Amino acid sequence: MTHINKGKPFPLGSSLTSQGVNFSLVATNAEYVEILLFEKDDSIYPKSILKLDHNHNTGPYWHAEVKNINKGCIYAFRVKQKNNAINNNYEKKVLLDPCSRGITGWESYKRENALKTQENTNSCLKSVVCDRKLFNFKDFPRPKHSWEETIIYELHIKSFTESADKTESCFKKFLKKIPYLKELGITSIELLPIFCFDPTDAPNGLENFWGYSPINWFTPHFEYLSNESAEKNREEFRKLVEECHKAGIEVILDVVYNHTSEGDYKGPAISWKGIDENLYYFIGKDKNYQDVSGCGNTIAANRGLVRKLIIESLKCWASEFGVDGFRFDLGIALSRGENLSPLDNPPIFEDIECEPELIDVKFISEPWDCGGLYKLGDFPSKNTFTWNGHFRDDLRRFWKGG
Repeated sequence: MTHINKGKPFPLGSSLTSQGVNFSLVATNAEYVEILLFEKDDSIYPKSILKLDHNHNTGPYWHAEVKNINKGCIYAFRVKQKNNAINNNYEKKVLLDPCSRGITGWESYKRENALKTQENTNSCLKSVVCDRKLFNFKDFPRPKHSWEETIIYELHIKSFTESADKTESCFKKFLKKIPYLKELGITSIELLPIFCFDPTDAPNGLENFWGYSPINWFTPHFEYLSNESAEKNREEFRKLVEECHKAGIEVILDVVYNHTSEGDYKGPAISWKGIDENLYYFIGKDKNYQDVSGCGNTIAANRGLVRKLIIESLKCWASEFGVDGFRFDLGIALSRGENLSPLDNPPIFEDIECEPELIDVKFISEPWDCGGLYKLGDFPSKNTFTWNGHFRDDLRRFWKGG
């Protein structure tokens, strides 16, 4: 029999305690929440289902401490919505923890089953409990190049490390490329999206190669890793950052917080949607998802609980992995308020600037979104540098002779 205590609302996600693991999930409209514990990666059914009643509910947080489990534990959530027409009810869907540091179940995962109304326990993704070990900045300090000296080399980790050798992961093969990058004279690399994404999130049987539709904001993408275990995957990426720091190279991530892989109301329920869709996404009175990302949905980064999750993600990559900077894909979309109205002082950027763990991290943003908003010199964060698309286009035309 599994023993549970009341637990606590923070930290979000799964975290190790002296007696086991604390789970905390934000679900503002839930009638109840279930924690599903699985024996193995490919388990078709959970070995235990722990139903959390209102004794495990504090404000928007649902929490429990499960005794006698440890890192490596495989789990997921199911959420029963209140019968009030605020959220669609996805109570049969097995959902990823939005804060999970590890994800498994790819061998049996089927995106189409997350689209339908029936149970998807036999084809779902699952979260993995991981240690939240901090990066070793004492031995591998940040290079901290000034902006005036910064030369950024943007790369896609899979394309950059493509070779006949299929025995090593992308991140491991990258280590052999560091001398080449150093020889070029660059100071920083910017990795195109490495947040975990769904390779089958693509039309007409194609494969999603670029990764600009995340299913999670805390976990490196499985196709770039050795996948011996969730814990070793984290160490593998941490090793990449360590070696870059040894070489004096900063690591900047291209991050996607403006939308997710769940699409619009017809899309799959993988995580956020099944937990609290009207919290995480902008949804109109007509129940249609509002979209300035071009991908079916837009994250409501003006809302406090959503901002909290974004900040926790940034802190995870900066403090646990040692990442030196972030480049926001369609970053100006994060400045939109209710009904997608642009905000002069969007709170997400104020929150970032006030966070001590992010004080020495570089921030870059695309100043445009797919809804026509474009703020270059007037971007609403003076600590965030912007990609100048007009300059880029002019320079490209010059080199092409156009």
